Amino acid sequence: MKARAQPWPTYGADSRRTGVARGSAVRPPYRTLWALNAGSLIEFPPVIAYDRLYLGTNGGRFMSVTPESGRIVWNREFGRCIAASAAVSDGTVYVPMMGPRPCRADTSGYLVALRADSGHEVWRFRAGPIESSPLVSHGVVYVGSWDHRVYAVDAAGGRVRWVFSTGDKVKGGASLGHGAVYIGSYDGRLYSLDARSGRLRWSADAGAAIYATPSIAGGRVFVGTLGGTISAFDARNGNVVWSVRTGSYVYSSAAVWRGVVYVGSYDHGLYALEAATGRVRWRFAAPGPISGTPTVVAGLVYVATCAICIAGQSQLGTQRSYALDARTGRVVWTVPRGDYTPVVADSSRAYFVAYQRLFGLEPR
Repeated sequence: MKARAQPWPTYGADSRRTGVARGSAVRPPYRTLWALNAGSLIEFPPVIAYDRLYLGTNGGRFMSVTPESGRIVWNREFGRCIAASAAVSDGTVYVPMMGPRPCRADTSGYLVALRADSGHEVWRFRAGPIESSPLVSHGVVYVGSWDHRVYAVDAAGGRVRWVFSTGDKVKGGASLGHGAVYIGSYDGRLYSLDARSGRLRWSADAGAAIYATPSIAGGRVFVGTLGGTISAFDARNGNVVWSVRTGSYVYSSAAVWRGVVYVGSYDHGLYALEAATGRVRWRFAAPGPISGTPTVVAGLVYVATCAICIAGQSQLGTQRSYALDARTGRVVWTVPRGDYTPVVADSSRAYFVAYQRLFGLEPR
């Protein structure tokens, strides 16, 4: 199966987690082609590969869906919370799982490898609860766990290649660049690990717990913290290049496009920051907290508010999704629904999540 058949194969679209749909020209206004009710919360966006969408729910259901009609090709019921995007590579889907509902932390989690065409289980790797979106590169799956560890697992057989221990839970995903894996921990540190051996290259104090998946561009690593900051670190040595404080938690990972970093905050703001300096180019004020990661498609940055957010903030009635001009922050498209995750796209359509429903959208 060819790489070009994978328009969005992993969380953040690529191994550097830049969140950009490269080669897609889809833009609003849209018409709805289909809507799928998944049965429970879709917390993270689907991935797209081999002319299929692959997505999981908090209720433990994982499915393969046709992008043209929303028809379910196959689905599996695992009975465990799926609270992160899967990853697809070489005909295999890698699915992260936490404990049984309601996402119990006192039990094991799994990374499960399924055949992309049939859903047949190939292997299963056991760890602590896995809320980390896996990353696949050169036959290795990188994933973090609540058991404080980062794992490199053989993609073909599920054998552990190396393990690295941090000081607390690892909830975000890993990014890959410069021969290193970059990943954050709830111990408040950002780690750079040699991708082949797991050897620590450097670790940097981020100031607060890290939930977000780091993004890499221009020799820098961008990541937000629950202390409300978004910071740029030098990818070579971990030195802080700049740091910007928002008004609340930053659960959102960053999208990076044409020298600008886009990141959401629980202070209701979507920030567009210059990657070189951290200067705020513009800030968009949404009606509710922004927890999910922005995405960039055809010059527009998409973002969704969250109605029922973590950390005790319930903001029913505030859910909206937006497409903003990435250069100016001007609103180009908005709909009165959405939660956590914004749009992902391929060359023909955009796919939009609204709590437990997935919509296929086509430009009018």
